[in-house]
Amino acid sequence: MVDRSKCISCGGCIAICPVQAISFVDGKAHIDPKKCVKCGSCMGFCPMGAIDINKQEPEPKKKSKK
Repeated sequence: MVDRSKCISCGGCIAICPVQAISFVDGKAHIDPKKCVKCGSCMGFCPMGAIDINKQEPEPKKKSKK
């Protein structure tokens, strides 16, 4: 899970993820739990300690179309 309040959107986690499980959603990192293999690379790389792969990632909020 990514703590959005700590994420500085540096993109390091996206670059280091071996299975491309991380992308930006609304300007912050988001881990796709279906792709994540829990290798821990992103956790070790994140300079802000914003990632904990042992916690469940909430689904990103979808913007409603009006």
